[in-house]
Amino acid sequence: MNQQDTKKIIDTAIKNFKGQLPTLETAIGALFVGDKLGWKPLYLIHDKTTLAKYEKILGIKFRDILEPEGVWAHKSVAWNLAKKVSNYWKAVKGEIPDIRTPQITK
Repeated sequence: MNQQDTKKIIDTAIKNFKGQLPTLETAIGALFVGDKLGWKPLYLIHDKTTLAKYEKILGIKFRDILEPEGVWAHKSVAWNLAKKVSNYWKAVKGEIPDIRTPQITK
């Protein structure tokens, strides 16, 4: 995702958004963090309902514009745990316990 694409997404989201500003800010933050971590770690950090809300606000699908694994994905505790299981989507759904966490390492 380049700066021009990011700017266009944010400008469109701000133009079309109606609601509480912290919700918009959080959606934009998820976009920036997702750009560095990747969409797969995002799905382990947030539940699908939250990500769907952010995607609606931003007018995008994270899976369409972000890499599955970003340059800083290794810092996500959840992503490191999920890579050790055989079914990523079971980890996302919470069917495999103790994987989903927003924790990040140094």
